[in-house]
Amino acid sequence: MNADCGPSGRVVVTGMGIVSAAGCGVAAFTTALREGRSGARALGGEGRLAAIPVAKLVDFNLDSALAAQGDLPSDVVLRARRAARRSPLPVQAAVTAAAEAWQMAGLAGASPEDIGVVVAGQNLNQKYDFDVRAKFSERPEYVSPAYAAHFLDTDHVGTLSEVFAIRGEGLTVGGASASGNVGLLQGLRLVRSGEVKACMVVGALMDLSEIELSALESLGALSNGGAEAARACRPFDNARNGFLYGQAGACVILEPEKAARDRGARIWGELRSGSLVLDGNRSTDPSVEGEVRAMAIALERAGITADQVDYVNAHGTASRLGDEAEIAALDRVFGAASPGPRVNSTKAITGHTLSAAGVVEAIATLVQMNEGFLHANINLDEPMRSRVRLVGTRGEPAQVRIALSNSFGFGGINTSIVLAKSEGGSWE
Repeated sequence: MNADCGPSGRVVVTGMGIVSAAGCGVAAFTTALREGRSGARALGGEGRLAAIPVAKLVDFNLDSALAAQGDLPSDVVLRARRAARRSPLPVQAAVTAAAEAWQMAGLAGASPEDIGVVVAGQNLNQKYDFDVRAKFSERPEYVSPAYAAHFLDTDHVGTLSEVFAIRGEGLTVGGASASGNVGLLQGLRLVRSGEVKACMVVGALMDLSEIELSALESLGALSNGGAEAARACRPFDNARNGFLYGQAGACVILEPEKAARDRGARIWGELRSGSLVLDGNRSTDPSVEGEVRAMAIALERAGITADQVDYVNAHGTASRLGDEAEIAALDRVFGAASPGPRVNSTKAITGHTLSAAGVVEAIATLVQMNEGFLHANINLDEPMRSRVRLVGTRGEPAQVRIALSNSFGFGGINTSIVLAKSEGGSWE
């Protein structure tokens, strides 16, 4: 057991990093949230998917991204370039986000054996795989030996371990679009159990190929857009018509509160509790009952009631069935609360970042909590009927002490986490 933490001890966030279409770096991401600025644009190219809106990274370059962080230790930069320069985009995004979080947390002098890494996501390099297979069909006599490592999601774990000299426990976890929250819950358990003294949790970028995008489009899950890509994603709006595929890599550093305070680290907030429940459903359909259970268990484990929650970062993908189910679940959990939490969805700004979403939205929640605002529900022109208090089309000032963040995934995977503002942190 961790002497600084224990099975129910406080675990806090001391570092955050993000690479997204809405903004690269926490500062740029914060600005995008404040301004309600979407990273959406048309996919482009040829074929039937050319006009669909997406929130993809544009002209991402690992060397430039690392240089933009300025004061990274030279040995970290050297190892990052050596290990990831020729890696697929998801690995490069993970390294970049992790470098920002690592530097922010001030972990450069930590013992390598005391640090763990959890990478949240599965089937991450689909476009890279698609491109390799296309080349193989034309030239089957040669495949790059690098593919032997890159087709495994654990390549993320190995690369991060090499770049940051991590020698503690490391693994990948998956839960479809709930993967990010699954990773945060696993990191919380590792720190509380004492397996590690600090844990790097990475929500990995999912780089989809035309095959996955076509399947999602055929399923009716993707927004069909319209004249303006930035207006396409409309969580909780009656005119919503599907989600906006987004690309992002995100990272948080978790450690015991006592250890963080002892070394004078900036504390962004506490990861107080969370839950992961199944609803006995292998399909893509959401379950109101499963979502209600996830939220209720997370609140119970945090030792709080629904009327103590100030803010909910909703899963809110803008799908017809998904938003309908989540609004119903939120009504059941918070409908009787007075005045009840404010609710928004970050996905209208970032797109649905799939495996990374839970970590991306944990960062969005902590940013809003620390900066004293709630970002707009952009494109919410005709809100769905509900008893919950949806943020409008303009951001608003807010004092958030306790927040809930939801992530739900295909296959009946339902997760909620509770984040709390740190009392007496060095940033206050």
